[in-house]
Amino acid sequence: MYKRKIENVLQAWLDDPLHKPLVVKGVRQCGKTSSVMDFANRHFKHVVYLDFREHPDYKKFFTPNLEVDSIIMRITAAMPNLEIEPGQTCFVLDEIQDCPKARGSLKYFHQDGRFEIMCTGLLLGVNGYKTPQERKEDEEASIPVGFEDIVEMFPMDFEEWLWANGIKDIHFEYLKKCFDNETPVEEALHDRFRELLNQYIVVGGMPEVVTTFMETKQIGKVLAVQRRIIDEYKSDMVKYAMTADKSRIRECFESIPSQLAREYKKFSYNVVRPGGRGRDYAGSLQWIEDAGIIRRCYNTEITELPLDGHRIQSEFKVYMSDIGLLVSMLEDGTQSSILQGDLLSYNGAIKENLMADILGKMGRKLYYYHKNASIELDFLMRYKGQCTPVECKATTGNAKSIRTVLNHPEKYHVSSAIKLGDYNIGYKDKLLTLPLYMAFLLTDV
Repeated sequence: MYKRKIENVLQAWLDDPLHKPLVVKGVRQCGKTSSVMDFANRHFKHVVYLDFREHPDYKKFFTPNLEVDSIIMRITAAMPNLEIEPGQTCFVLDEIQDCPKARGSLKYFHQDGRFEIMCTGLLLGVNGYKTPQERKEDEEASIPVGFEDIVEMFPMDFEEWLWANGIKDIHFEYLKKCFDNETPVEEALHDRFRELLNQYIVVGGMPEVVTTFMETKQIGKVLAVQRRIIDEYKSDMVKYAMTADKSRIRECFESIPSQLAREYKKFSYNVVRPGGRGRDYAGSLQWIEDAGIIRRCYNTEITELPLDGHRIQSEFKVYMSDIGLLVSMLEDGTQSSILQGDLLSYNGAIKENLMADILGKMGRKLYYYHKNASIELDFLMRYKGQCTPVECKATTGNAKSIRTVLNHPEKYHVSSAIKLGDYNIGYKDKLLTLPLYMAFLLTDV
């Protein structure tokens, strides 16, 4: 079991005297069930686990009514060996999106107050999916607004990847000291973190993929797991999306590597299908985003805060939420090129998606700035109370756009910038240079 940041979130939830039933949502295979079950088993004497995906028949426990004692009676009739003790029992409702009435029961469990409820689910923010019968069940079992606490879980981020690889507190403290003092990292540690970053690009943060890599160190086996997860995403598109949207959702999803290969990576529906139009595909792309599979990065009108207030709704890039899954969508051999550092032209796309992975898993919204052909900044972020451009360079470039912006503060209202790449720490002329593996330290807002 890996150390995960969600543990602190779960503990804070349980410690809150006013907490409600918890719903942990997130993309498939990000570790929701294992984290929730580990927490429940450590904190409760009895755990009642119901998986609605593996056992669709468990839905019958929540009909014909949602009265708590009646639900418990139906569960214990089917599972007579279960022990359910008030104040000592936690119900874990897994894949709750497949049983709307179970989610509707959260209101009554909360009002009853004798038991704790923890749920996991995916596609909970997605509109327009399921069969007509399932949509009818959704309508009959209303979402318990005001009676649940919802948190989002992501695949393992780069810091969690470092934990899994045995990086100790002393190493994090040293990195943070170098970061704060803007002093170079010593060569041996610098090389080790560069190596771990390249491995993270290939492996990503899906826990089962991480375990496969840790146990075998065989990229072929890593790829097999990643591609199985991709196939499960596609199966979800078939299972949950409305019939008219199924093919369009898949076309949008499968176009992502090609979208990122373009010099200007603004998402183009014409790349999805020649002649494709936004009105045909906008809802399909929204479905994939709501499912947590991708992240949008919006262009902004100007380089000023608040970034969300200046975003251009119709201009955006699309990145995979997990960098390892993007790499797995490319042809075999790409992984070797990444580890050896000779990927050439597509390297820029991978480094950008790496930054989107790191910033997105920190909970940051993503923005960039593109003005005609003269200025393009990979990312904009609120950092230390300022609008700060962030460039991630695949090679040791001179960051021409950043220099232009810094040299004209009267026009762009930018006082400092950050450049991340395959080099050590430095600072010159308002430009902070960082190794890419330090991006996870950009937490200040």
